[in-house]
Amino acid sequence: MSSFVIEGGHKMQGILEPQGAKNEALQVICATLLSPEEVIIENIPDILDVNNLIQLLRDMGVKVNKLNPNTYSFKADDINLDYIKSESFLFKCTSLRGSVMLIGPLVARFGYAMLAKPGGDKIGRRRLDTHFLGLQKLGASFNYNSEKQIFEISADRLKGTYMLLDEASVTGTANVVMAAVLAEGETTIYNAACEPYIQQLCNMLKMMGANISGIGSNLIQIKGVDTLGAAKHRILPDMIEVGSFIGMAAMTGSEITIKNVSFENLGIIPDSFRKLGITIGQIGNDMYIPPHENYTIESFIDGSIMNIADAPWPGLTPDLLSVILVTATQAKGSVLIHQKMFESRLFFVDKLIDMGAQIILCDPHRATVIGLDNKIKLRGATMSSPDIRAGIALLIAAMSAEGTSTIHNIDQIDRGYQNIDKRLNDIGAKITRIDY
Repeated sequence: MSSFVIEGGHKMQGILEPQGAKNEALQVICATLLSPEEVIIENIPDILDVNNLIQLLRDMGVKVNKLNPNTYSFKADDINLDYIKSESFLFKCTSLRGSVMLIGPLVARFGYAMLAKPGGDKIGRRRLDTHFLGLQKLGASFNYNSEKQIFEISADRLKGTYMLLDEASVTGTANVVMAAVLAEGETTIYNAACEPYIQQLCNMLKMMGANISGIGSNLIQIKGVDTLGAAKHRILPDMIEVGSFIGMAAMTGSEITIKNVSFENLGIIPDSFRKLGITIGQIGNDMYIPPHENYTIESFIDGSIMNIADAPWPGLTPDLLSVILVTATQAKGSVLIHQKMFESRLFFVDKLIDMGAQIILCDPHRATVIGLDNKIKLRGATMSSPDIRAGIALLIAAMSAEGTSTIHNIDQIDRGYQNIDKRLNDIGAKITRIDY
């Protein structure tokens, strides 16, 4: 267990480069199980969730070599199928949300998978129906032991089919795509998620020999192949970290250049922060955030209060609503934040209220923020991080606050942000890590 002690009120100036995308890394690392040949993945972030998944693959028998700090090779030519039935495997799955994406590759290639109910953020119900319904339509049988909370999935040979996903789940789409590439015949997936990370997964699978069309749309068609081969793939920069840095810069009045952001894969994220009045410049593939003394939230054309909500891609990712909410606390004006996907993700606002923020929690999904226009600073506080994105939002609040703050349970932040304290301290922040 570790904590951050943050001395607030320091402005930063300098260059930040986003890590590799966590959400993409979890998908493409699981996809290496689909081939007995070597798959090399570059720009893997050095974060807790990803490192735990890599270790889990090692435990399964995957030959993993670290070629440089952010590049690994994976060769799944000798998987220990007995291990995936062990208590050790199931226990490790309970603390790693990304482990759910192992089942598609395992069932497709080996005909069997077991999974304990995955852990992760405490942000409300995160159902797995889309994953299992998709695999069932491909011909897998499914059993759930409610007493032990263990899922068991098996299939002699998956067969392609048409399916309409019940929701555009990113991880659900990833699992079904990974299963379908080795299924017999043709699979059509409608209402598929089409985030850049899904596009990246599909492109990597195509390099491995998969036959996939419709990449980037919500209608993906896959013609199954017998085997997949080797590939080399590079992970995109993390759009969630880019968005976190935008909010952090504005909230602290800092001048920051974010290098190599891959603008074409950020979608609506820059414009969502512009709605808060934040100036965002583009220099080639770099993003420039000038120092902000003030920023004013826009209103809708008819003058009504701005409403920012999450939505499936190309809408705004729900992972950034916590950052947008905290950034709005020092803006001029008001905004309604509508978190549609998770019913517990906004509960961290009570900690911001304790720091002096003016927020009305309307219900589990909506919060109205009345900005303080930098006239009243937040005050330091002691708090605990409930999940990755709330954790970074609380860190941003603490960095902008008057006085000293302490954030406990920062393992949650470490799950998604690589060496965040060191990287921010290098450009002027004052964050001390305390390990217990």
